[in-house]
Amino acid sequence: VLFLSLSSAVYAAAGEEAQGHFKAIAAGQVDQIMRGYGDNAHFEWIGGPLNGTYAGTEKIREVWTKFARANAPLDVSVKQLMESANAAGETVTANVEFKGKNTIKVRYVLTYRDGQLVNEVWQIDPKLGGY
Repeated sequence: VLFLSLSSAVYAAAGEEAQGHFKAIAAGQVDQIMRGYGDNAHFEWIGGPLNGTYAGTEKIREVWTKFARANAPLDVSVKQLMESANAAGETVTANVEFKGKNTIKVRYVLTYRDGQLVNEVWQIDPKLGGY
């Protein structure tokens, strides 16, 4: 029973962290966006003008600063958020739509280990449905 309770707590925490991450991105709050990253985090941005691979918090902060300056504030909606967890870590996947000057539809994958965001995939997908 303790194992199930602990797993449920970890499981919920990753989803809540992801939701907070999406809201901070929409608001352009770079310090808030950055608070969850582990020191050696990796970020894969697939598609669009910021397409590339970013390693480490310094490079990730640079890309989020560019994004926030060009786009924030945005409205955000999240669909099909799913979480997977075990003792080694948690993964959150979601379809996220950011709306402002432009609409940006993103298939998101976030991986957490020891409570820190260690891997992030931002896949721009203009055909992403459900909105």
